[in-house]
Amino acid sequence: MIKTAIASVLAREILDSRGDPTVAVDIELEGGARATAMVPSGASTGAHEAVELRDGDRNRYRGKGVLKAVANVNDPIARAVKGRDATDQRALDTLLIELDGTPNKAKLGANAILGVSLAAARAAAVATGTPLYRTFGKGTTLPVPLMNVLNGGKHATDSADMQEYMLVPLGAPTFAEAIRYGSEVFHALKDILHDKGMGTGVGDEGGFAPSGLRTNEEPIELILAAIARARYRAGEDIALALDPASTELYANGTYTLAREKRSLDARGMTQIYADWAKRYPIVSIEDGLAEDDWDGWRHLTATLGDRVQLVGDDLFVTNVTRIERGIREKIANSILIKVNQIGTVSESVDAVELGRRAGYTSVVSHRSGETEDTTIADLVVGLDTGQIKTGSLSRSERIAKYNRLMEIERELGSVARYAGRAAFTRVRA
Repeated sequence: MIKTAIASVLAREILDSRGDPTVAVDIELEGGARATAMVPSGASTGAHEAVELRDGDRNRYRGKGVLKAVANVNDPIARAVKGRDATDQRALDTLLIELDGTPNKAKLGANAILGVSLAAARAAAVATGTPLYRTFGKGTTLPVPLMNVLNGGKHATDSADMQEYMLVPLGAPTFAEAIRYGSEVFHALKDILHDKGMGTGVGDEGGFAPSGLRTNEEPIELILAAIARARYRAGEDIALALDPASTELYANGTYTLAREKRSLDARGMTQIYADWAKRYPIVSIEDGLAEDDWDGWRHLTATLGDRVQLVGDDLFVTNVTRIERGIREKIANSILIKVNQIGTVSESVDAVELGRRAGYTSVVSHRSGETEDTTIADLVVGLDTGQIKTGSLSRSERIAKYNRLMEIERELGSVARYAGRAAFTRVRA
């Protein structure tokens, strides 16, 4: 008999890709199976996200230490989950939510709770000899990667106002080929930036973060030039996606594009996206408007929702209550899934399934402060969502997810299917 009851839980403080502290959790089961999970952290975080517990002691890690979250895992959480069956993810996550007792996990910290939820899933897979993606579902679809090759906003120091400009290699025949397409365009973009005398340093998510950009449209033109230099066809082999992270641009009803020295209302921002969508092969726009600009989102969706994937990140924060409102009011048509926004595996699965029933797509996503943990690569395959965001074609914490997905594609063999263009069924790229 396989012994899958939790025998011990131990958390510790580690560093994420920005050199800031985060939580790692080690779980051992009674049968001897062991696993570790590492929790990511965001920079441009939504106001409605589950609470990431930080110590606040400015004399240590500039107040960003996570010793309180670590202590919460090692004492109250460890005592509560000891003896629980790691293979019953739903029951474990429900226990963690009830133990915290707050609507946003503010008592124990979403970073503490998520570390245990993820580590339990990984330990259960080890104990049962099951690939991790099989513990999440029966999917066999390899996702289209949305590759952030040019960083702006909070992910860069002096680049575009908008946060992410992404490659979408939807014309590739396999996931491995999609990675090749992206890598070749990434290096072509580096050459173009170098030729123009622009910086080739990278931002938080591994994309280039050049200063000297005149407009927020210029990155699109640079990326299209890189696609052509790498001998691919824009719109056929590789499309584009944007994440303006508009909450960061918004204050008092106005969106400010500092680089262009202009301010706009929601309709003005929508007009920019509509114009770009006519002229460029853009298949997805994430957080095109601010997290609580519901009226603006309604207009954006009515204007572009039949031809562009409109992804809610800060808008939905992987929270079923906010997603239900979006569905009810016909706002957006896609959900960004970030496990640390909500704090447990089960709640992340619920968000995907709710969206699926309503015809919304889901994009499983990393955070800007990442680790070498690759759980989201297995999650996106198991849940069959067909799209993943995990950064550019540099920085090992990003590449680790791509490498894991290529490994899964090889493991699945002939049953593996690359989502490709079918992941964007409403889009005319």
